[in-house]
Amino acid sequence: MDSRPENLPDDAVALREHLDVAIVGAGISGIDAAYHLQRDCPGKRFALLEREDSFGGTWKIHTYPGARSDSDLYTFGFSWKPWIGVPLATKDEILKYLDEALDEQDIRRHVRYQQELQSADWDSAKQHWRLTCLDLETGEPYLLTCSFLWMCQGYYRHKQGYAPRFPEQERFQGRLVHPQHWPDDLDTSGKRVVVIGSGATAATLIPAIARRSEHVTMLQRSPTFFAPRPTDPELAQQLRPLDLPADWFHEIMRRSFLKERDQIDKMSFEDPDRLRGELLAAAKAYLGEDYDLDPDFIPSYRPWQQRIAVVPDGDLFKCIRVGKASVVTDQIERFTETGIALKSGKHLEADIIVSATGLNLSVLGDVPFSLDGAPVDFSETWAHRGILFSGVPNLAWVFGYLRNSWTLRADLVADFVCRLLNHMAETGAAVVTAELRPEDQDMPKRLLVEPENFNAGYIQRSIAHFPKQGDREPWLFTQDYLYEREVISNADLDDGTLNYR
Repeated sequence: MDSRPENLPDDAVALREHLDVAIVGAGISGIDAAYHLQRDCPGKRFALLEREDSFGGTWKIHTYPGARSDSDLYTFGFSWKPWIGVPLATKDEILKYLDEALDEQDIRRHVRYQQELQSADWDSAKQHWRLTCLDLETGEPYLLTCSFLWMCQGYYRHKQGYAPRFPEQERFQGRLVHPQHWPDDLDTSGKRVVVIGSGATAATLIPAIARRSEHVTMLQRSPTFFAPRPTDPELAQQLRPLDLPADWFHEIMRRSFLKERDQIDKMSFEDPDRLRGELLAAAKAYLGEDYDLDPDFIPSYRPWQQRIAVVPDGDLFKCIRVGKASVVTDQIERFTETGIALKSGKHLEADIIVSATGLNLSVLGDVPFSLDGAPVDFSETWAHRGILFSGVPNLAWVFGYLRNSWTLRADLVADFVCRLLNHMAETGAAVVTAELRPEDQDMPKRLLVEPENFNAGYIQRSIAHFPKQGDREPWLFTQDYLYEREVISNADLDDGTLNYR
């Protein structure tokens, strides 16, 4: 296969270098991968290819007001770099943390910014990946080859958020924006703002703009579960006066959050009514006893069947209680010159409309992959431990947890990949490919994330394009960290599902 960009002469794309491992992405996952490679595979030559002009991934790209993590940083942060701040960190705090990690671990020298991977073709004869890249700063296309390719680019499309076209939206005379592409010049001061959507982004954005806006309305088709959490947990307050070493403090808080999250996760399956009651009671405590939760705050689905949006110190509820924000549960009939006409007959006046309608998933960064020129359809592959792909050599990816911190799984993947690379070196293998065993041939093809497990719209819109899971190890993708911590960490690399040559 000729993987050069179109309309280029044969000699226009030069081979720049060969790497033992190419990491795509310099966000949380890529930095974590680099740390583990340096620690566990010190002889490997590697580089991180990042299309943006700086590190951070999501935290570099998202610029909307109030951007922060709704996963605690004790588990969202790295296991190897203690986090000692408040658990729900802002974008700036997270970028500062990553910046420190790059320096402390001497990773920065491996990062190459504004380098876009445009295609990847496996060359069976030469036993390496042929990567067509573009230097976005100079406009120069070039080739890299690598023995192993590690995709750490995240799971959603950075270039384009999910923005459904609303009926007659061109009639609106105000500004219509998507949080993923927040304009630098947008000022909500004194403005009437309607935020379409009620997920984690809306829960973050609304308190950040409500104080200076005239009023903010959260318009939702259906309710979301919200979980108010203290900015500074009681356990952290108790530990600080003890002057514990940073790694002790981090580990205690990490285990505490893991335990709490595991209990909530299990309750969501085993006793969902109890969890529902606790979440609604917490909302009621902030909104007031006279506030009617129906229909705005009583979802129809099981808690954690979609993401529970964390609300630090109940800030969203506080905005609603004092009248700076409100919630409308309805459907959009059409846009008008001055706002949104609803199917109920009501009209929402707006100067600014924010379409917080979610994101688009991306299968390995939408990069075209091929094997000796034949295109790879990842939906026809099986996910091996949610890390490798059946029939695709020397390729790993990071797809994190949906109910737990992404980095927990990035850590497990990094440990597994480094152990696999070392096993290959010890046995003299240049290639590893995941393959179904004879006893696996009858497995049912299951979606990588099934609706009963997690049915959020952004997942179900695109999950059919991702690799499939089976009904047995190592073809399961359980979304259960404590289970995977045991299974992946102790995985047998010679169980018959990995073909070495």
